[in-house]
Amino acid sequence: MRVLIAGAGIAGLTTALALHAVGIEAQVVDSATELKPLGVGINLLPHAVRELTELGLGPALEATGIATAEQAHFDRHGTHIWSEPRGRSLGYAWPQYSIHRGELQMILLAAVRDRLGPGAVQTGTTVTSFTDRDGLVEVQLSNRPNGPVVPPTAHLLIGADGLYSAVRAQLHPDEPPPRWGGVMLWRGVTPGPPFLTGSTLAIAGSTTSRKFVAYPIARRDDGTVLVNWVAEAMVGGDAPPVRPDWNREGRLAEALPYFLDWTFDWLNVPGLMGQTAEILEYPMVDRDPLPSWGRGRVTLAGDAAHPMYPIGSNGGSQAIVDASVLARSLADAACPEEGLAAYEAARLPAANKIVLANRAMPVDAVLDMVADRAPDGFDRIEDVLDPVELASLRDAYRATSQEDVAALNARAPILPVLPRG
Repeated sequence: MRVLIAGAGIAGLTTALALHAVGIEAQVVDSATELKPLGVGINLLPHAVRELTELGLGPALEATGIATAEQAHFDRHGTHIWSEPRGRSLGYAWPQYSIHRGELQMILLAAVRDRLGPGAVQTGTTVTSFTDRDGLVEVQLSNRPNGPVVPPTAHLLIGADGLYSAVRAQLHPDEPPPRWGGVMLWRGVTPGPPFLTGSTLAIAGSTTSRKFVAYPIARRDDGTVLVNWVAEAMVGGDAPPVRPDWNREGRLAEALPYFLDWTFDWLNVPGLMGQTAEILEYPMVDRDPLPSWGRGRVTLAGDAAHPMYPIGSNGGSQAIVDASVLARSLADAACPEEGLAAYEAARLPAANKIVLANRAMPVDAVLDMVADRAPDGFDRIEDVLDPVELASLRDAYRATSQEDVAALNARAPILPVLPRG
């Protein structure tokens, strides 16, 4: 079986590795002329870390990222609301990692080229359309320097080509543009001193006005850490002010005024933002869940299948789970179409549920309730939220964002477990 994967991001590269683990040949193409470690930070939840660890990438993740110990929530004055343990501290057999998205992509890329061969990823090449017939998929490609190329044939086509997926557009031609929620994000990575526990994912503010997220993604030899930050502001409007693009350059002058007075005893927000060499901007968008992802010998994975708000640390994590389930489904199926149907049946309902949950994230509900009830701050969280409210919101967050601890720890591996290395 030959599989062509459109997109060399987290979804596409992990899919190639997962397919290789079950003995299926894969070729990856990507529109970028060169794959570089771009972007900022990402969180990988334990269910995703498990899949990468069982693909033999555990040591690389451990050496590159930071195992997140807790997630802590604060009001816009920096006053603590509540915290909960993360990863192994919560009882999982695998950690949660905070890591640079570009470094993660390079780990995956190196593994693909090592295991599948140096030519397994072809850059500067875009899938423009496809034809599924007679047991094969003929794929039209465009090569950036040379224009159209001879259409290759494959037994399967996997669209892992992101928010503006050409594969998704052909499968679902009447779909509207990405859905805008009125929130602008500015993101950056800045060296700085460790804060709180040194491995805390901190969230402050509210979704109705301004929110700031910060967490370390790498330790440095001089004792500092590389801090990933995300600044959110509700700006409203009928449409995003710019085309959503994860790597669009932003301007400090647009983001900083929202956070000039956000100086906490544990973090200087404007100072952190002001020291950032490169800032990215992104209008927070997603797409409405699809009733089906693919048909015949063509399907979707990652952001091409289920683009979601970057809340709850699940975008990249769900893409990684997609890859394992897709490979296992194909390996177990009597024919490719049956395998893709089994993959979609297993993954589409779960991913769609998370897309919708991220629009009303229970963690954000906690922040919004505190902002509404105590806009000028508080001394005791018990005077703002009663224990029953806080417990119910925490339970709702765990139910929508994380796999059950005992169930994940007890579940048999999806893929063959590879040696560490």
